[in-house]
Amino acid sequence: DSDSTGGQFLLTGSSPTSVPDIETHSGAGRISTIRLRPLTLFERLGTEATVSMRDLIDGSAGTVSGTSSVGLRDYTDEIVRGGFPGMRHLDGRALRNRLDGYLDLIVGRELTESGLRVRRPEIVMGWLRAYAAATATTTSWEKLRLAANPGHNPPAASTTAPYIELLSALRVLDPLPAWFPTRNHLRSLTGAPKHHLADPALAARLLNTSAESLLAGSTSDMPLVRDGPLLGALFESLVTLSVRVFAQAAEAQTFHLRTKGGRHEVDLVVESGRGVVAIEVKLAPSVTDDDVVHLKWLREQLGDDCSDLIVVTTGPEAYRRSDGIAVVPLTLLGP
Repeated sequence: DSDSTGGQFLLTGSSPTSVPDIETHSGAGRISTIRLRPLTLFERLGTEATVSMRDLIDGSAGTVSGTSSVGLRDYTDEIVRGGFPGMRHLDGRALRNRLDGYLDLIVGRELTESGLRVRRPEIVMGWLRAYAAATATTTSWEKLRLAANPGHNPPAASTTAPYIELLSALRVLDPLPAWFPTRNHLRSLTGAPKHHLADPALAARLLNTSAESLLAGSTSDMPLVRDGPLLGALFESLVTLSVRVFAQAAEAQTFHLRTKGGRHEVDLVVESGRGVVAIEVKLAPSVTDDDVVHLKWLREQLGDDCSDLIVVTTGPEAYRRSDGIAVVPLTLLGP
């Protein structure tokens, strides 16, 4: 109280709903809340980011350049390894056990302490597995409910409804909201969120998949039938994690865009008062004209509000295409 200068303290916590009965200072006017996500790829690898998200938002990125030696296997290893700082020194069985323990703790204790009576933890875990299988999609909550206990009677909707709220409050789910622009009148937009867990490593662990099986395209024992390879979805989730952190640092928000019927889709839309950056994610080293169709469409709709367009890839080089769209390997993207 003797010194009201800001920025003196970091008050950290992992479970904002775990002690609901304890009265605490609201922090109004004195404490600012910041969502702390797992480490971005840029932070994990310590690489030199040659493309700045802040510059992209400001429309000042200009020429983009840089080369990367990080390949598909490296990205896949990072998806499985995860960005939790306390687990970065682990691998193999030790890492799998730590991730399993984290998930067991959430289901077995944290949900109960948050006010949800969990009679059958295996049903909650089954729902989480279905959610993991739906990563980077807008699969309906009803389909997730039906996939929570495959081969048996599904849990009631009233049983699964609290999972979404509480697991989001516990920072386990990190759904990406749909974009509804205020300054541009885009029509026929859908409002369903894209499903993401806090870290794609949690999704990989829930689905009991390894880097080798992801690279091989194995989808055995998946609780949901999904379009496209699981690796592509988990790579998009890794990109989404990184982009959200960089956007937050630039005082911007991150969304996704999808029109009804899926006629137009943009994986990530970063919006601030300074402009909009549209991002496509491609699990490939190269980009074709077909990959940028939806980005070009959105640029036409936004006009001057569009700050930049980029495609994030697993390729070796950052550059601008002749149509002005930037191609950026994930490892070269930073704040």
